[in-house]
Amino acid sequence: MPLIINDVYPKKLFREDGKRLDGRENNEIRPIKMKVGVISNADGSAYLEWGNNKIYAAVYGPREVHPHHLAKPDKGILRVFYRMATFSVFERKRPAPGRREKEISMIITDCLEPVLFLELYPGTAFEVFIEVMDADGGTRCASTTVAALALADAGVPMRSLVSAVAVGKIDGQLITDLSGIEDKAGEADLPCAITWFNEELSLLQFDGDMDLDELNESLANAKTALNEILQIQLKALKSKYTTILEEQEGGES
Repeated sequence: MPLIINDVYPKKLFREDGKRLDGRENNEIRPIKMKVGVISNADGSAYLEWGNNKIYAAVYGPREVHPHHLAKPDKGILRVFYRMATFSVFERKRPAPGRREKEISMIITDCLEPVLFLELYPGTAFEVFIEVMDADGGTRCASTTVAALALADAGVPMRSLVSAVAVGKIDGQLITDLSGIEDKAGEADLPCAITWFNEELSLLQFDGDMDLDELNESLANAKTALNEILQIQLKALKSKYTTILEEQEGGES
């Protein structure tokens, strides 16, 4: 990946061989690794590596709501806290959460609420803490994906998982899963998330320039990528319980 100095980006975002700067094809997602049960004192947790992104998510609850006036008598609430480590970006960020982190916390909350049966937990809260250790584009989508995985690991009743990815346009071509450079220097960025129980979008943001045909094609590309991401999520969940079963069988033999 080319070095970025003082926010100066490469003039071209495709190589001479027609591939993107990191060697991917237009509709190829970055390598993704997921694992659940990574934080022992959390009710549920997950870790994700998505390209150069490295993100943890921990879930606690249901538990008492503080401050008490935020509690709802007819259903539980979901609270998401998205944070970026000071060393997660090229230029050190301030430790205190900024406006962008608060905005993304709200976005992820809106993405995840539709799949939760919060009416089963009146007066309580589920809290999701997301820590971005290394950031390289698409952290809101990656964080939504890993947070859904952590909720499932916690055993929270869910209608389905939630998966998210960003599609967009660079140098006049439509691409899937924007890297940090493509996000900042490209022509369009379209983060989206899907709730699988009804296959509806729970996140759709847009920044840039696309015509209607490009938008429709980008959404189709996103659906294909989201299906691929869902399978990785499911594999991570199954892997935990396969390991537990193998350990039990090994102990009995």
